[in-house]
Amino acid sequence: MALYQAPSFDALEKLAKTRDADLVNRQLVDPGQNRGRGAQSNVVGRFEKHTRETFDDGWDNVDPLPIFETIEHIERAKSVIARNESPDIGFDRSINPYRGCEHGCIYCFARQTHAYLGHSAGLDFERDIYVKVNAAEALRAELSSPRYKVKPIAIGTNTDPYQPAERKHKIMRSILEVLLETRHPVTITTKSALIVRDLDILTELARLNLVRVALSVTTLDHKLARKMEPRASTPSKRLEAIRLLSEAGVPTAIMAAPMIPAINDMELERILDAGAAQGAKGAGMILVRLPGEVRDLFREWLLRHFPDRVRHVLSLVRDVRDGRDNDPRWGTRFTGEGPYAVLLRQRYEKAVERYGLNQKVPPLRNDLFAPAKPEDNQLSLF
Repeated sequence: MALYQAPSFDALEKLAKTRDADLVNRQLVDPGQNRGRGAQSNVVGRFEKHTRETFDDGWDNVDPLPIFETIEHIERAKSVIARNESPDIGFDRSINPYRGCEHGCIYCFARQTHAYLGHSAGLDFERDIYVKVNAAEALRAELSSPRYKVKPIAIGTNTDPYQPAERKHKIMRSILEVLLETRHPVTITTKSALIVRDLDILTELARLNLVRVALSVTTLDHKLARKMEPRASTPSKRLEAIRLLSEAGVPTAIMAAPMIPAINDMELERILDAGAAQGAKGAGMILVRLPGEVRDLFREWLLRHFPDRVRHVLSLVRDVRDGRDNDPRWGTRFTGEGPYAVLLRQRYEKAVERYGLNQKVPPLRNDLFAPAKPEDNQLSLF
């Protein structure tokens, strides 16, 4: 089996002298197989009992290797509201209509969660998509409980609710219909322009002050976006979505996230300026994180697309993470530490003030909530 080789021998030789020399021996898939994908490998999940390795046995392949096509797994969830007690996250409950994400963002911290399903955090995360077909039904049941206490639900905090599978399954739309019916507050984060499909529901939620939307724009460079997040909406489409949402009265923010040292950090002000020009009222920024398997996947991606920057990028990442690839400590994991992190935060704060992205909006309302009526599945006698 033909394997993808590094862009140049010099790049590999240089890399072999660094702390990332283990990448030289990792097996990367042929570029033709992962066309339109972010990950460069598909290493077996960390909880699997057996590992698999591909190698060239000397027999030439007659037929070309197949590409990694998307596989949808239908899932019936017992519950859909996930809880967390993290002190540095601004919400305590969230919903993820899908597990896995076809957008394929190489830096996505959610990749490592696919190991719990027996899959790789690499290409499997992008192609094995679990669809919670009964999400709206399960949500209705949870919101009908007399013990339920209303607080805003965050959607899109792990995998994108408007990824390509949503066009067919419309799980997110059915969730929004339940939230509108029960007058429940919600916040949405996405990289997809598909969100404007649900503008009718979002407009009604906004009229009742029950919704906030954030569009994540990582870069304004279409070529770079296609490398980093190959199946997400183009940057221009996301900016257009901000404009359409804002014009419809939906409070919308632009997220410059994640900022990656020496890759897209120089675009910070341009991204925020572009969002403000389209009507964004707020902004956010997150520094790239490389937890678990994401670390090696990101290094492989760098080696393929930016072999001349591998050492520089990873050095800066470690500078803001206390000398490590990832710093999981609460309070610093999203912002980082050190001179680079401080400078980036200062740039962000000045840009937010300059472009008027610090507009105050009233908090989402909790007092309008009306518990959902549980569905009666009993058959009628008449």
